[in-house]
Amino acid sequence: MSVSTHAARSRAVRARAYGGPGALRVLLLAFAAVQLGEALFMAAAPHAFYEAVGPFGARNDHYVRDVASFYGALGVGCALAVRRPSWRVPVLAIMLVEYALHSANHLLDIDSAHPAWTGYLDFVALAATSVLLAWMLALARAQARSTAPNPKGPDR
Repeated sequence: MSVSTHAARSRAVRARAYGGPGALRVLLLAFAAVQLGEALFMAAAPHAFYEAVGPFGARNDHYVRDVASFYGALGVGCALAVRRPSWRVPVLAIMLVEYALHSANHLLDIDSAHPAWTGYLDFVALAATSVLLAWMLALARAQARSTAPNPKGPDR
């Protein structure tokens, strides 16, 4: 067995060890549904969203709808990445950055929510989602490497 064939098989084994392509597709579909559902909730009922999920500072329906547009874009990206494997790494990388920054913002304002416990719950949920997205990104990268052609040729 050539070195490149062995390396390709090793990459494929590592990608399967993280979870098959089906697991990533299911998670991308779930993220697409959640992101699009949250965007719809925020856009259609910003006051209800503020009361139920985002009770930080003064309510501003315009800014809630602005954030809805970001979540809608992330949801569309996830939905497209389900059928376009080449989109998975970049979409998941952007989502991970967004969720990590969002987590940091909630950590900074953790005591500003009303009631106070929602600040802690929001932070923990966002941080846990960041960890899940990091795992999904690692899986997508492993799968991309396992299916990528060897740039050095078949026998190298």
